[in-house]
Amino acid sequence: MRELTDEITAGHSPPPVKDAPAGVSIPGRHVAEVAKHPGGRLAVITWSSPEIDPGLLNPALHVVETDGTVTDLGATPADAGSPAWWGDEVFYLALTPPHLQGGNAVFDQRHRNLTEGVPACPIDLVQDDGSAPVVVVATGLDTEFHRLDGTFLGRVTGSHLPPRYRDLDGIAWGTQERLHYQARDGLDLDGLLVLPVGWTRRDGPCRLVTIVHGGPYDRWTDDLQLHWVPSAQWFAHQGIAAFLPNPRGGQGHGHEFAAAVAKEVGQEEWHDIETGIDLLVGQGIADPDRLGIAGWSHGGFMAAWATTRTDRFKAALVGAGISDWPKLIATGEWGAFEAALGDSPEHSPITYADRISTPMLIVHGAEDTNVPVEQAELLHGAVKHSELVVYPGEGHSLRQREHRLDLLNRARRLFAKL
Repeated sequence: MRELTDEITAGHSPPPVKDAPAGVSIPGRHVAEVAKHPGGRLAVITWSSPEIDPGLLNPALHVVETDGTVTDLGATPADAGSPAWWGDEVFYLALTPPHLQGGNAVFDQRHRNLTEGVPACPIDLVQDDGSAPVVVVATGLDTEFHRLDGTFLGRVTGSHLPPRYRDLDGIAWGTQERLHYQARDGLDLDGLLVLPVGWTRRDGPCRLVTIVHGGPYDRWTDDLQLHWVPSAQWFAHQGIAAFLPNPRGGQGHGHEFAAAVAKEVGQEEWHDIETGIDLLVGQGIADPDRLGIAGWSHGGFMAAWATTRTDRFKAALVGAGISDWPKLIATGEWGAFEAALGDSPEHSPITYADRISTPMLIVHGAEDTNVPVEQAELLHGAVKHSELVVYPGEGHSLRQREHRLDLLNRARRLFAKL
């Protein structure tokens, strides 16, 4: 599953499918993104088709001169976007070859990887006329800004209140902690712990909901965790602690870390999550008998998958999640990308549905083209102790206020049972 493209997650998303700017046309190609040189030349990322699959699998780079002359600079790696000029050279972001699951990299117009081996992940490239482009970099729980010439500009770190939440000043929030721990194979991992409002570690053990992020090529960052999908600070106001793990497959730790789940979805990725839960139980923060799990998109898949691996969770929220990988590959709009993660029944929660004893709330948008609603219907049909809620008119994320509020209230009732 590709991650959501709104405020739930702050990571990689595909360039928008949109009409070409007036006067920009590349014969036989679909114009996806354009960057304008101060002198008027255009750098153009094109797709082979306006459809995500196969268009995004077959992008290319072109330069359009001021007189309309088109120079074809050749095919780029998959998922190319964010073109930017620096002098007379063009640079862009794309997936690190050869996999469709892995970290982003910065490429020049000769299609050379300029960030190979960097233990972080470029997530945006922004043109700054007259200076080297600005590279936005995911590094662990933080975000850094560099120029492409190597100049360091700054880092966003620490829990903070974004400007859009200024009207919430004066509201108490749960204490948020940065976590660092090791996977069972020694891999360094990070994540966040958010305690209930007014609680400290000494007040445990308490109820704990693990919230798995989307993507899987996404991450939790150390900022205010308050979103319409039941989020850590929302749970904090319900007297529930939240664990936000960043398992392998996500952003912030380089290409190899991100590519580790290719064809292995839900495997060590799940053990990374469970190791963090065990750590919090062992420290006396989480009550082992009052655990829940939740997630949306890829996080929804992981929530369902977790209930096939263990019966330790007393409730699970599966939002817009996968239950059957082969069916998703055949019917979703990201087929080739999904096949890079899991392409067989052995990676599908539906295969092991007879193991699931956890009460489950399954929610989905009726018009979801990323993960079709059939995925939710299959899981609900196989898990008798589940509730299915389908929101009419909604896609892969919920946009209507009444649906968001309904989801929050349903989740509150679900996890009140912990």
